[in-house]
Amino acid sequence: MNAPIANAALADAVAAALATVIDPELRRPITELGMVESVDISDDGRVSLAVLLTIAGCPLRDTITADATQALLAVPGVAAVDVELKVMTQEQRDALKELLRGAGGQRGIPFNQPDSLTKVYAVASGKGGVGKSSVTVNLACALAAQGLRVGIVDADVYGFSVPGLMGITQPPTRVDDMILPPVAYGVKVISIGMFVSGNQPVAWRGPMLHRALEQFLTDVYFGDLDALFLDLPPGTGDIAISVAQLLPKAEILVVTTPQAAAADVAERAGAIATQTGQKVAGVIENMSYLEMPDGGRMELFGSGGGSVLAGRLTATVGAEVPLLGQIPLDIQLREGGDSGVPIVLGQPDTPAAAALSGIAGRLAAKPRGLAGMKLGLQPR
Repeated sequence: MNAPIANAALADAVAAALATVIDPELRRPITELGMVESVDISDDGRVSLAVLLTIAGCPLRDTITADATQALLAVPGVAAVDVELKVMTQEQRDALKELLRGAGGQRGIPFNQPDSLTKVYAVASGKGGVGKSSVTVNLACALAAQGLRVGIVDADVYGFSVPGLMGITQPPTRVDDMILPPVAYGVKVISIGMFVSGNQPVAWRGPMLHRALEQFLTDVYFGDLDALFLDLPPGTGDIAISVAQLLPKAEILVVTTPQAAAADVAERAGAIATQTGQKVAGVIENMSYLEMPDGGRMELFGSGGGSVLAGRLTATVGAEVPLLGQIPLDIQLREGGDSGVPIVLGQPDTPAAAALSGIAGRLAAKPRGLAGMKLGLQPR
């Protein structure tokens, strides 16, 4: 093999390796995003790579450098790698936004577009303290672990907790008017908690809550998701109404405990669907029982609340509302939330993790439907 052919083969291998380097925020290859400015290969096998970052203070610049270096060093014939990080020009950022948002870079809620196949789940509860946020996080992570593309909007503005439950400390990246959400365990997450300092409370009235949710849905780039979860605040207040207005196709998941009083309150969170025209995807019963060392079960909060709630909502909304699963009490579920490692990932063999994964499996089995979509087919 002569030298030119060998160099061409190495250049092809280097290009193929770079195509495997995924931008940690956009979750697409850096080659596809126009982030590779130049690649130079010397005769001694040293590769000099220039990568364009979206902004100068990109929080994951070290990750991009490390991933690119690792991918290139795995190519036979590459002896060393030098990565230079540069910053996109305004024209290059505009081109990137147009690539991501489509022609013209139009803003809007992508999940409402006619060609969107994303399943949107609004996770609701009648009252606080039933573990709604923990359920949301674990369902999202379980689906992501199955290879699905998943996002979470922490819509509980007053009581935001999703970043802590997922161990996220990184702020979102702003590319002009576009926000790139942090990614943890393969899940893209946005929360008002990422925009306030410390444990500062958020004291907003209804219109500001609506605007914040609308901005999360229009300005945050989630990409093509299989599932989007919205962690709603308890009850049927401003955010629940805003979700129905902004995402009319969102399906409601109602989280309750087995206690009869909790089921009574939770019924209101699901029954709002009769006013908004939404579908209730199902009921999830959390804190169902405590497994005892002898194999028995202690029902600390009573029993039957989830199935009773599912039956009531079925009658109220006039469509089948299934009980999707029952999640037992588990100390490791609480510990996983405190440490930022969801139990479905940290302790997947526990009963609580198995129950959560089972519920996620039922949601994953729902196809991304084509009903109502125009396929562009013409009769011959």
